[in-house]
Amino acid sequence: MGTPSSLCTSQALMSRPSRPAIFCTSGSVSFTGFSLKTQAFFRKKQTLRFVKASVAVEQQAQEAKLALIRIGTRGSPLALAQAHETRDKLMASHAELAEDGAIQIVIIKTTGDKILSQPLADIGGKGLFTKEIDEALINGDIDIAVHSMKDVPTYLPEMTILPCNLPREDVRDAFISMSATSLADLPAGSIVGTASLRRKSQILHRFPSLSVEENFRGNVQTRLRKLNEGVVKATLLALAGLKRLNMTENVTSILPIDDMLPAVAQGAIGIACRDSDDKMASYLASLNHEETRLAVACERAFLETLDGSCRTPIAGYARRDENGDCIFKGLVASPDGTRVLKTSRKGPYAFDDMIAMGKDAGKELLSQAGPGFFDR
Repeated sequence: MGTPSSLCTSQALMSRPSRPAIFCTSGSVSFTGFSLKTQAFFRKKQTLRFVKASVAVEQQAQEAKLALIRIGTRGSPLALAQAHETRDKLMASHAELAEDGAIQIVIIKTTGDKILSQPLADIGGKGLFTKEIDEALINGDIDIAVHSMKDVPTYLPEMTILPCNLPREDVRDAFISMSATSLADLPAGSIVGTASLRRKSQILHRFPSLSVEENFRGNVQTRLRKLNEGVVKATLLALAGLKRLNMTENVTSILPIDDMLPAVAQGAIGIACRDSDDKMASYLASLNHEETRLAVACERAFLETLDGSCRTPIAGYARRDENGDCIFKGLVASPDGTRVLKTSRKGPYAFDDMIAMGKDAGKELLSQAGPGFFDR
């Protein structure tokens, strides 16, 4: 079972709470609790107050337990925005889920949230932002898990499936700076902050005179604060996240896809459930956006073939063209940007064909890269 400290709703309810208990239900936060104003109350009245408070807390716990769907998510503003988007779509599609308290949002802290002092590549391992949420799902602490698809490893944990992708947001990266209009406008030696090796390698490939601060981590708000404080001269952020947070006023310019190929599955939200939970699978099927699901599957097939890790700069993007075909572009690079290998594919916009395209593109780049390229 998930530890109580990792869940927004605690299962250990005290009969005499010393501070408010917090429950996340249908996107709102409610508080219950009390304090004694004075010690001059009669003991009988004190006892009555304790009983009433205890009953109130227990009623809140009962309501939380009665939620039809418990959504597991990270606690960052962007993660919560994605969880709320999921909740709103479920409520709009199913009348029983529109009832007050029918959907509960459960915040879970992941390894990637806890370790902020090191670059992601140095922490190592896969599933840095998903492992604890997946565990809560498997243990039955939540019913569905909402992920940024670019954080999801190419394998899924046993007992889970990911049958749903919401409609994809803009996949491009945004350039943000207080002093320059674009990467090309930055003076030589300027420091660009990004925790992404994919962005670092493509920046240095085109602008080797720039420097990159790798350990530029934190949520969107934290990174913008660091930029404002002058820690770096510029940064790149996913435009999708800024749109979901209604923070596009911070964007200086948007990088064309040909200049900055996005991360695999960037801009896509994925929702997982237990493989034995037909009810949740049915709910998620009603939200699935098939065009997005196929594009993400193609990109992840490419990534899986390359067996990419956080130490390997990899980018991939699949889209439907004006004729209804799939256009895929893939890239691998050395972290310093001195070597960048690219490929592309075109074929029918159908699952089997797109999986084959992604795998074939990955095999081509593995062959081009040669031995040792991915061991750096």
